[in-house]
Amino acid sequence: MDIRQRFARNLRAAREAKALSQEALAYEAGLDRTYISSLERGRYYASLKAIEKIAKVLELDPADLLRKDDEGSRKQ
Repeated sequence: MDIRQRFARNLRAAREAKALSQEALAYEAGLDRTYISSLERGRYYASLKAIEKIAKVLELDPADLLRKDDEGSRKQ
């Protein structure tokens, strides 16, 4: 799995864990809903600024959105 797909999977999981819609996340982060959708589908690479904005809304460290499954389980 490449980093774009890892980010997409982690983004969707984090968004759903916060019970946010794509639209709500996009609004809070100042991004477009279609951009969030494309990120979750692995269509685009996210900019560092977008990762920062998304992580802030999700109350995560930006690196959390890039972690592999085994790294996330060690964190807890």
